Amino acid sequence: MAKRKKKKPLDIKKAIKRPGAFTAKAKAAGMSKSAYANKVLAKGSRASTLTKRQASFYKTLRKIASKRKKK
Repeated sequence: MAKRKKKKPLDIKKAIKRPGAFTAKAKAAGMSKSAYANKVLAKGSRASTLTKRQASFYKTLRKIASKRKKK
């Protein structure tokens, strides 16, 4: 049988290209990060693709953090 490769742990530090950019956008809009992410990812949002990706990544990190907390 073939050996299974070990999964490499995620290197989140490398995945974050512009630290604090999404937080700054949320503050400028006068919203929390979660509320801003929901607004940006809502259907019909006219936010830029970069902002939508940042919002999606923010939500993903929140999910990872909550799973780690449960352990």
